[in-house]
Amino acid sequence: MTETATPYVAEKTSKRESAETLRTRIPGWGADLDPADRPSYPREQPGIETGARWDFPERQPEKWPRERSVEHAFLPPVFGTSTPPAGVSGAIRKYAYKYSEGRAAHWLLLVAADRVDAWEHHLRSFATLRPDNPITETGVLSEFSRGGVRSRVGQKRTDLTHQWMDPIIVGAPWVLAVGGLTAVVVRALRKRS
Repeated sequence: MTETATPYVAEKTSKRESAETLRTRIPGWGADLDPADRPSYPREQPGIETGARWDFPERQPEKWPRERSVEHAFLPPVFGTSTPPAGVSGAIRKYAYKYSEGRAAHWLLLVAADRVDAWEHHLRSFATLRPDNPITETGVLSEFSRGGVRSRVGQKRTDLTHQWMDPIIVGAPWVLAVGGLTAVVVRALRKRS
């Protein structure tokens, strides 16, 4: 049986549960109630008034339906509007928000949407006069001219463990795309002759 999570709202909607009730319901709840158990206790000075006051600002208008987390009842007053969801990547992003932010599916779908968005832009660039250039954009030439290899030899860098995969992940899709395009062109030329 799964519980349906209610969205978070700042206003208190129900009576606060007692510490004993929370401790029995949530394992580990209240572990830092004793000041001696808190690592920051010597530096804490309880009761300091900061003087901060905050009124809820006027809401930014939504120009299109925004993705919103299932944990929150409404959008924050201000949010980004630079990139509206579009295409397949937009559909994947909208689907990701059907999951809670605490689930891996939410974040994995957002990462997948970013990859799909990158490929949508790569494909769209071929329709322009200046298509993407994977050689210069990946920085592979700087590996030989700016000491890229030297910076890796004899170092205990974490990225060395997956370094062998990087050319495959970055380059293989381009090689496959060029190979497919070449096959289509060769087939078309054979049909003509």
